[in-house]
Amino acid sequence: MKTVSDHYSAVQMRSDSWSGLQQTTSELVRKPTGKSAAENMKLISDYFDALSVTEEYWAFPGVHAFDAMRRLFDHKKFEDLEFSVRRVARALSSGAYRRRSIPLDREDKDSEEHDDEALLSPEARALSKPYFEILVVDSLGEQQSRWLRKSIHDMRRTDDAFHYESVVVSSLEDALIGILFNHNIQAVVIRPGLTLKSKNALPILKKFLARVGEDEDVDALKPEEYGPELCRLIAKVRPELDAYLITDRSVEEIAGMELGLCRRVFYNQEDFTELHLNILRGVQSRYSTPFFSALKEYSKQPTGVFHAMPISRGKSISRSHWIQDMGAFYGPNIFMAETSATSGGLDSLLEPTGPIKKAQELASRAFGSRQTFFATNGTSTCNKVVVQALVKPDDIVLVDRDCHKSHHYGMVLSGAKVVYLDSYPLSEYSMYGAVPIREIKHQLLALRDAGKLDQVRMLLLTNCTFDGIVYDVERVMEECLAIKPDLIFLWDEAWFAFARFTPTYRQRTGMNAANNLRAKLRTPEVEAAWDEQVKRIDMNDNKALMENRLVPPPHARVRVYSTQSTHKTLTSLRQGSMIHVNDQDFKGEVEQSFHEAYMTHTSTSPNYQIIASLDVGRRQVELEGYEFVQRQIEAAMSMRKAISTHPVLQKYFTVLAAGDIIPEEFRESGVESYYDPEQGWTDMWECWSRDEFVLDASRVTLAVGGTGWDGDTFKTKILMDKYGIQINKTSRNTVLFMTNIGTTRSSVAYLIEALVEIANELNDLYDDASKMERLSFEKRVKTLNEDLPPLPDFSRFHSSFRTDDVTPEGDIRRAFFLSYDEDNCDYLSLEGEVDAAIKAGREVVSASFIIPYPPGFPILVPGQVVSTEILAFMRALDVSEIHGYRPDLGLRVFTDESLGIKTNTKKVAAE
Repeated sequence: MKTVSDHYSAVQMRSDSWSGLQQTTSELVRKPTGKSAAENMKLISDYFDALSVTEEYWAFPGVHAFDAMRRLFDHKKFEDLEFSVRRVARALSSGAYRRRSIPLDREDKDSEEHDDEALLSPEARALSKPYFEILVVDSLGEQQSRWLRKSIHDMRRTDDAFHYESVVVSSLEDALIGILFNHNIQAVVIRPGLTLKSKNALPILKKFLARVGEDEDVDALKPEEYGPELCRLIAKVRPELDAYLITDRSVEEIAGMELGLCRRVFYNQEDFTELHLNILRGVQSRYSTPFFSALKEYSKQPTGVFHAMPISRGKSISRSHWIQDMGAFYGPNIFMAETSATSGGLDSLLEPTGPIKKAQELASRAFGSRQTFFATNGTSTCNKVVVQALVKPDDIVLVDRDCHKSHHYGMVLSGAKVVYLDSYPLSEYSMYGAVPIREIKHQLLALRDAGKLDQVRMLLLTNCTFDGIVYDVERVMEECLAIKPDLIFLWDEAWFAFARFTPTYRQRTGMNAANNLRAKLRTPEVEAAWDEQVKRIDMNDNKALMENRLVPPPHARVRVYSTQSTHKTLTSLRQGSMIHVNDQDFKGEVEQSFHEAYMTHTSTSPNYQIIASLDVGRRQVELEGYEFVQRQIEAAMSMRKAISTHPVLQKYFTVLAAGDIIPEEFRESGVESYYDPEQGWTDMWECWSRDEFVLDASRVTLAVGGTGWDGDTFKTKILMDKYGIQINKTSRNTVLFMTNIGTTRSSVAYLIEALVEIANELNDLYDDASKMERLSFEKRVKTLNEDLPPLPDFSRFHSSFRTDDVTPEGDIRRAFFLSYDEDNCDYLSLEGEVDAAIKAGREVVSASFIIPYPPGFPILVPGQVVSTEILAFMRALDVSEIHGYRPDLGLRVFTDESLGIKTNTKKVAAE
C-alpha cells in the first residue's frame, strides 16, 4: 500500500485508496483464507484508516455509508463489502454519483451499464442536472447534524436547475480543509457555534492549513469572531465560492466586520427555503453564460439572411454538391450560430451593450480585474492593444528582451523608446530565465540619474515564461513604485490564465497582486513603513536602493494590465484571449485611448464562436477550475516522480528542477526540487510565498542531451512522428512538456511508456554498436551537454537610433521603417561575410527582427548592433523556423550610408 508520503495531494491519496481498497477486497473474496488473506485484511484495515480521515469532507459515499462498510469488514461480510466498495469506486471514477443515487446494498437493483460518463454522448450529459456539494459548518451533535442535513435536503425540488448534497463539519479548520480538499463544494453555510480546531491530524490535510494560515493569527480570535473570520478566509483561499453567514449577533456588530465575499447574512435564520433558494441563485450567477446562451437562442430563430456571410445558417453548404463533407464534419450548429449581424439578441464586440458586455463583466469577476475585454485574435493582439493605448511616441518602456515578438511590434507601433532588460541566462540548457529585480531597479535608477524618469511609462514582463519561471509580482511592483510611483505594469500572462484558480499560484498573478496592493496602500501600516524607510535609507542613494527591499509610498498609483491566452491554458477556441485591467487611472486617463486601440486591432467581424467559448470557459473555471488545475498539477508531479525514479530513464533523461532553472540567489527558501527520490515531496507553498522566482510545477522540462538527439530532433522525429506526442517548445538539449486542465493520468502513463521504450531502444543500439559508433554517440552527447555557446545579452542599439550615450533606450520604430527602403539595406551571409565585416571594424546593424520560433522572441531587433555572441548563438540554433532570416540571402542589415556613416570607398576598394 502506498503511504501518505507517496502522494502529492490528499485528493490523489483518496482516489488511489478507494482504487486500492476495491482491488484488495476483490482479492480477499477470491482467496478468503491463507497467508494472502491475512495480508489483504491488514491492507484493507490500513485503507479504511486512511480514508476515515478524508471521507468526512465528501458527500459521497458519506460518513454513514463509509462506517457501514467498515462494519461489514469488522463482521467479515467480505462479499457484501466487496460489492459496496466496487460500487463506490466505480461511481467515483466515472462520476456516476453526480447523476443519480448509487445504491450500495446488494439487494438494491442498479444498472451499471452507463456508469462511465465518458461513454455518454455530449447531448445526454448536457441534459443531466449539474451536481455540486455545500459545506455546512456547525458544531452540532450527530443527531442534530442529521436533522440539519435533512432539513436542507427537504427543500430541494425536482424542477431545481441544479442538484446538491451537503457535507457537515464542526470547526473553522475543518471548513478550510474541506474547501481546499473537496472540489465539489460550491457554497459554504456558516452557522453559529462552530469551533476552531480540527480533530484530524493527518499531515497531508494539515498541509492545507499551512497554506491558509501562514500569516493569519486565528488562535487569537474570540469564538464569536469565528464565523466572520471564516467568511474572510474563504474569500482569500477560494474567492469563487459563495459563503452564507447565519448569526445571532446584532446588525451593527456584523456591519463593521470584514466578511470577504459573503453573499448574504441571515439573522437567527432557520428558514431553509430561503437558504436553499439563495444557494441555487448563487451557483446560477456563475453558471450563467450570457453570450453563449444568446447565441444558442439565435441559432433557433427562423431568419431570412440578407447580410454578408453565405455560410450563415449553413445555406452555402447545404445547397452545395461539393462541400457536404465540411457540413458532416462540423455538424449543423456551428453554422446555425454563424452570422455577421449584431441584432437578434446578439451584441457587438466593439461596442458591447448586451450579452457580450455582461459576459465580460462576469469574466472580470472571475479573474479579479476591474475591467475585462475579450479578444478573438490572440494575445499577440491583446499586447498591441495595451501598448498602443498606454504608450505615446518617445515614452520610455522597460521591456523584457526575451518577451513575445508581439510586444516588440507594439513598440514599433507606439513609437516608444525601448530599454531592453536582460534575463539571467541558462547557457547549459540554451534558454533564458527571467529579469531579476536588481536589473529592473538598476535601469530605473540610471534613467532617474539622467533626468529621464518622467519619460518612463511602463514595465513589461512575461509571467510566467515559456519555461515556467514565475515572478514575485507583488514585490516587483512594490519596489518599482518606490522609485516611480506612477509606473504602469503590463504582465504578459499568456501561459498563466489558469493560475487564478489555485491558492498557491493566485498570489503571483497580476490581478491578485494589484488588488492586494490597492488594499495595502490604504492602510496606516504602509504609510508607517514608508516613513520608516525614508528615515532609514537615503532615497537618492542608488546603492542603498539597490541593496534594500523597498516599500511603495502610500500615494503610489496601482496601474496593472494582464493579457492572457485563455485558449492556451483554459477552455476556449484557438485565439480566444482576454485583457484584464486593474488601473486606478483607467477611467480618467486611459479609457478613451484604450477603446481607440481596441478598435484599431479588433476585427469588425469577430468570430462569435470564439466569444462564446470564452464565455463558457469562464463558467467552467468559476465552477470547476479549482478541481481541474489541481489535477493538472498532480499530473505534472506524477510525471516528475515517475521519470526521476525510473532506473532506465535516469540514464538518458533528467527532469530539470527549480534548482537547475533558478539560481540559488533567487531562491530564498532554499527549495531545490518539488520532488526528490530520497526526501519525497516538497510543499510548494514555502517557495511560492518567499522566493524571487519560482517554477511552475505544471511544466516539466526534460533534458534530452543524453540521448544524442538535440531538442528539435527529439521533438519531431521521435515524439511526434513515432509516438504522436505533441509538444510546443524545445531548446538545444531540452524539451518542454506542458500539462493542462485536459491532461489525464492516462496521458502521463503513455508518455512514460514511450520514454521507457526510447531508453530501452537506445540501450540496445549502444550494446550492438561498434567502437566507432559508440565514440560518435558519446561525442554527440558531449556536444549537446557541454559544448554549448553562451547565451548573448542584448548588445545595444546603434547610436543612430539612440537619444544619447548615457542611457540605453533606442528608437525601434525609426529603425523598423528605415528598412522599408531597400536601398538602405544589404544582405550579409551568416557564414563568412558578417564575420569579415565585424573583423574589419564595421558596426553591423540588423534591419529586421530575427525571431526563432518557438519560443517566439527576437534575438535581433531593428537597429540593434550584431555581436559575435549573437552570431554564435544563431549558428547553434536547432529550430527549423526563424522569422526574419532568409538563408538564401543572409542577414538583412543596414548599409553604412543609411546610418549616416561615411566610408572611404577607395580604401575599401583597395582592400
